[in-house]
Amino acid sequence: MDTQSFDTAVAASGHSLLRGSVEVLQLNLGSLCNLTCTHCHVNAGPHRTEIMDSETVDRILDWWRGAEIPTLDLTGGAPEMVPDFRRIVDAAREEHPDCRIIDRCNLTILEEPGYEDLASFLAERRVEVIASMPCYAPENVNSQRGDGVFDQSIAGLQRLNALGYGRRDDLALHLVYNPVGTGLPGNQDELERDYKRELKAAFGIDFNRLFTITNMPIARFASYLKRQGAFDDYLSQLVGAFNAQALDSLMCRNTLSVDWLGRVYDCDFNQTLGMRWKDSEPVGNSVFLWDLDLEAVPGRPIQSALHCFGCAAGEGSSCQGALV
Repeated sequence: MDTQSFDTAVAASGHSLLRGSVEVLQLNLGSLCNLTCTHCHVNAGPHRTEIMDSETVDRILDWWRGAEIPTLDLTGGAPEMVPDFRRIVDAAREEHPDCRIIDRCNLTILEEPGYEDLASFLAERRVEVIASMPCYAPENVNSQRGDGVFDQSIAGLQRLNALGYGRRDDLALHLVYNPVGTGLPGNQDELERDYKRELKAAFGIDFNRLFTITNMPIARFASYLKRQGAFDDYLSQLVGAFNAQALDSLMCRNTLSVDWLGRVYDCDFNQTLGMRWKDSEPVGNSVFLWDLDLEAVPGRPIQSALHCFGCAAGEGSSCQGALV
């Protein structure tokens, strides 16, 4: 398989890979994280030093004030560990009171020393929480994310529930499932029913939706696959599960991904691989968010590679879950 095979599959299906209007601004605030998960597509961890600085935050917020983008999606790493995280949330809520602000939270950060008031902060600003929870069984969670992570995650969910998350209309709480190992996600609706039944019965936990996400064969998960001798088989599985019905809903069509330096990408996975937007100069300079004209985005070709089969496999995969 060559790097053009996804484009070939898209073309053969009668589709094209072009961007539409921007509906989501996803800021990856950096790779610093309190966890080191085996499936992490950005190789995040406690010793990473790449975080968005205040000057970059200022430039992004200046641009944001003039943009009419309904959703601001904050991710990492653990985005809450970046010093300017709360400033970004407050500024976004002040400038666009009705915008949807998302915090992609690993749950354990809510239990870390120094972050005891984080859940209350999020609730007061009506920040939607999308939380990683790869299973409702402790052994599966701990094997993927580290010993003790399951118990901390449950404590974090209970803390959020106590504030009204998952129980009030204005405090949405969604969970993210990704497979443990080399399989593809099962049916999202069926898994959601299982999660709700098991977490409610065992821990009294409520949440709104479960999103299923396919593990991408890049970064730390790619290293895991290669150690297992399973990399080629996993890619073949993704290619074999290609579903053209997912193409029109791919998140790269409506989401701008921005890294800790302010550079623009089609998605967070392309960001990990360094597939930056380039301007029209012969040297191909990176496009920074604050230089971007939103009106020029629709119709722009989307950069693709083999990992894109992960988003179009089976029921499809995106930061908002299954696509079909």
